[in-house]
Amino acid sequence: MEPDLVILETEASMEKCVEHLIHEFAGVRTGKASPALIENLDVHVHVYGSVSKLKSLAVISSPEPRMLVVQPFDPSTTRDIERAIRESKLGLNPAAAERSLRVPIPELSEERRREMVKLIKQLAEEAKVRLRAVRKDGMDSAKKMKAENFLTEDGQKDFEKQVQELTNRFTKRIDEVSTAKEADLMKV
Repeated sequence: MEPDLVILETEASMEKCVEHLIHEFAGVRTGKASPALIENLDVHVHVYGSVSKLKSLAVISSPEPRMLVVQPFDPSTTRDIERAIRESKLGLNPAAAERSLRVPIPELSEERRREMVKLIKQLAEEAKVRLRAVRKDGMDSAKKMKAENFLTEDGQKDFEKQVQELTNRFTKRIDEVSTAKEADLMKV
């Protein structure tokens, strides 16, 4: 085990934690329409005798700031997609148009915005938990490398210090991303 390689792997894992959080934030509804709003969330459509994800059945676009358009690849699935969006936890009310669905995105109330901020904080905390798990793996690797004589006592301390610095850097990044999302959400 090369210490430099383990540091790079730890950093890559921490980067994935932050990327995953950003991906989850894309699905959190702000005041603007975004295809990620219904694309990334698990909107499951019962069609063809099975359950499929919405993004595998349709193209989702945002032609206007407060409107999403869902264009099914197969027009016969329009009603099923409409039902799935209506029954999802998003609180959206799609309207069938010719060969597509128009999904208006209503203005968020102050109460709903506060609920979304709580969700953002919960997602950020989950990302920090994943980050701490990666940190623990890195620290365990340091102990293994010391036991296998790849590291000296001082080398282990330096390695653990590097892992902690990475953890601090990515924790700060998670905080920055969540603060920016909260600010975006609270803009009226």
